Amino acid sequence: MKLFHCGRCANLLYFENCRCTSCGSGLGFAPDVMDLLAIEPSEDGTWAAVARGDLYRLCSNYQSQGACNWLIPLTDPHAFCVACRLNRTIPDLSVPKNQDLWRRLEKEKRRLVYSVLRLKLPCEPRNEDQHGMAFDFLADQPAMFDERSKVKTGHFNGVITVNIAEADPVERERMRSQMAEPYRTVLGHFRHESGHYYWDLLVRSGPWLGPVREMFGDDTRDYRQAMDQHYQYGPPGDWQSWYISAYASSHAWEDWAETWAHYLHMVDTLETAWQFGLRLNDQQNPTTSSESDPAFDPYQAENFDALIKHWLPLTLALNSLNRSMGHEDAYPFVLAAPVVEKLRLVHGIAHGG
Repeated sequence: MKLFHCGRCANLLYFENCRCTSCGSGLGFAPDVMDLLAIEPSEDGTWAAVARGDLYRLCSNYQSQGACNWLIPLTDPHAFCVACRLNRTIPDLSVPKNQDLWRRLEKEKRRLVYSVLRLKLPCEPRNEDQHGMAFDFLADQPAMFDERSKVKTGHFNGVITVNIAEADPVERERMRSQMAEPYRTVLGHFRHESGHYYWDLLVRSGPWLGPVREMFGDDTRDYRQAMDQHYQYGPPGDWQSWYISAYASSHAWEDWAETWAHYLHMVDTLETAWQFGLRLNDQQNPTTSSESDPAFDPYQAENFDALIKHWLPLTLALNSLNRSMGHEDAYPFVLAAPVVEKLRLVHGIAHGG
């Protein structure tokens, strides 16, 4: 994620900010320029970007629900922004807690959409494009006592379903412990499920299918049988030598989705670090200069080796900082050589070869 500054007072901002905490200016993210803009109301109900003059409207979820801070260019006829137009189903907001959970989901979903836009990947709403993406944010019903009947987070035919309970930190931690996962976040779910969507869009019927099968395995293997086996017997003992996570070992589709999610983790975290001016020497490669690549853009880097060169020492720093604070590792992963090659393939496909 890049850093944003208030267009009126230059105060440093968070991506989710709706108002500058320094000067009080209203804020809105404009996907057409990929920037968080200071905005001021005009007499006709539109909003003008301070210092730029461009005119926008607020997303309907910005105005009515406070669940979005994105803008719509004045020439765009839609009532919702490009991120909110991906929603097919939102929770029943009359139910206590649902609005808060939904807002948390929207916050993380917009980070996914930011990454997709930065990578220049297709991101059309499914109700406007038959190959587009849609989100269903669903809640378990009180009558659902059978675990098998609860809402499952997953992807099918372009629709990403997310159980809104994942936005509850207590419930998510319970599931993380139950599933023995070292890493479980809402943003991680969005990135993982988007991997299934982009497998369908970019891999399934195109020239990348052969290379992906060679690298990730046979995707025609019976999925349900593979998952049953995974949950009954667990991952193979040497899974860390071949996969980014234990879950990735269950099926080729899950290996792809976990690797795709990890690639998004990498480029977005690297962009954040680079925007803050963080430069790290790779202690295993003394020729790496802390002042190298001043214009390095992780999202647009053509050379995958450049990403890895910066990523590995950054993860060491992240974990060391967390340990200094008495926390678990921020990055509980090991990148074995086969995993790096899988990430390299994902990089190539994300950038169109």
